[in-house]
This record gives sequence, structure tokens and C-alpha cells, in this order.
Amino acid sequence: MEKIVVMTDSNSGITQEEGKELGVLVLPMPFLIGEETYYEDITLSQEEFYQRLQEGVAVSTSQPSVESVIQYWEKGLEMAQQVVYIPMSSGLSGSCSTACMLAQDYEDRVYVVDNQRISVTQRQSVMDALALIRSGRTAAQIKEILEREKLESSIYIMLDTLSYLKKGGRVTPAAAALGTALRLKPVLTIQGEKLDAFSIARTRKQGVAKMIDGIEEDIKNRFGGLENIQNIHLEVAHTANDHAAAELAENLKAHFGVSEVLCDPLSLSVACHIGPGALAVACSKGIE
Repeated sequence: MEKIVVMTDSNSGITQEEGKELGVLVLPMPFLIGEETYYEDITLSQEEFYQRLQEGVAVSTSQPSVESVIQYWEKGLEMAQQVVYIPMSSGLSGSCSTACMLAQDYEDRVYVVDNQRISVTQRQSVMDALALIRSGRTAAQIKEILEREKLESSIYIMLDTLSYLKKGGRVTPAAAALGTALRLKPVLTIQGEKLDAFSIARTRKQGVAKMIDGIEEDIKNRFGGLENIQNIHLEVAHTANDHAAAELAENLKAHFGVSEVLCDPLSLSVACHIGPGALAVACSKGIE
């Protein structure tokens, strides 16, 4: 039996198939479409999700049930002596705090990591956890390291439409209508717990430039400077925007002089609130 198994949720962007290849358990996040519950990458694919959005059907997110979390933990404890669980940011969902409460009944067997990550930065935390296991760290040490480094990441997201923020009550209908009329593209940021406003762009090109500038400033001021770029994981995420995301990844490689940039779809829990056509740039500082 293995000593430690890593578990995350589908907000990380890690698919069920990828999870099997990595040896990582992936808890699928539930969605309500109409009155029916679906599970990401189990009964709801990325393509089906965006098709339902286009149809105008009401789509909302939900926390995983207590039963499903415990079921996955028990599955993990059949594979290993301990589980390190890396859920989505506690600032964006209550599922992390629920898991922390449940873990009190699994003392020294389940360690819940609350490190404020989502999507590609959450995925990087999973990869970091796997590397830490290989280096001989204990489950308690992995939790401590990942939480200590929780602010060593940055995300900028450019939206293609304001209509989904309007549906969620995050902007007023009047502001959404004005933004749409002017074809404005808001750029949001995640720095730790919350999704906040960062800037406004009039064109996609301008929005991409603002995101790259934001990442570059973070690298210079927070992550050791551009001379430390080889210890920075650069990432691109998107919502149903593959071509633009691939183009952005190549742009980042040229701009920062790196050979690798991860490119992944944004988790559906985020896509639900921002809609299709979004682009995101992220970076995570490597854990030593």
C-alpha cells in the first residue's frame, strides 16, 4: 500500500482520465441544469456544458455532497495510508471549509489543503504535491508547504461577455448593457481568495496585453524577478476558446523566453459565471 495519495476536484482541470494516469483521485463537481444534477467529466462534458449555455438553460454550481467527499476519501484510504486533498479555493466555494470540518473525523489520515487555488494553479498544486511525495515529505508537511506558498500564484481573466456576470448579480443589468454596447472586455484577477476587477479593455489584443503586463509585474515584484523565470510555471486557461488560448500560449513563450506553457480549459465552475470566450493567464512560483 502507498503511503500517501493525492486527491483534488474537477475545478483543477484534471480530467478523470488524467487523474488515472497521474494516480490522483478527482472528485467531480456537481452542476444543476434545469432541475437535474450533472457531474463534471462524468455525466457532463465541456462540449455538453457550453451547448446547454447556448440554449439558454439555467446552469448553476453546487457543492459536492458530504457523502461523495467521504466516499472518495474512503476510496483513497483503500489505496494509501493517508489522503492529501486539494479542493478549490475556500474563497470561491464553501466546499473547502466543509471538507476541513469532515477531516476532523479522519485525524492523521486525511489532510485538507486550503491554499486558495483554482483551475491551472490548483492543478499545479497537485503536481507540487506529487513531487513532494516523491521527495519523501509527509502528508502533514505537504499540507504545511502548500498552504505556506498559497499566495505564490496569480491569475488574470479576460471576459468576452458581461452577460453571465449579470445573471449572477455581480454587475447590474445597466452596467452589463453599457459594457456590451461599448464592446468592453473586463479583465478580472484572482490573487488569493477572491475574484476581483483588474482592468477594462476595448479589444481582445489590448486585454491580452494587460494580462501579460499584470503577470510580468507579479513575477518582477513577487516571484523573484524575470531572472527567476525558469522557476515560474506559466499557464493559460480558457472557456471554449481553444485557438485563442493556443495563440496566447505561444505569445507567452516568446515574451518570456520559455519553452513550456500549460494550456487547459477553465473549470466549469468558473465558466458557469463568466461564460464562453474567456481567456486567462496565470503563473505559479515553483516550490523548492
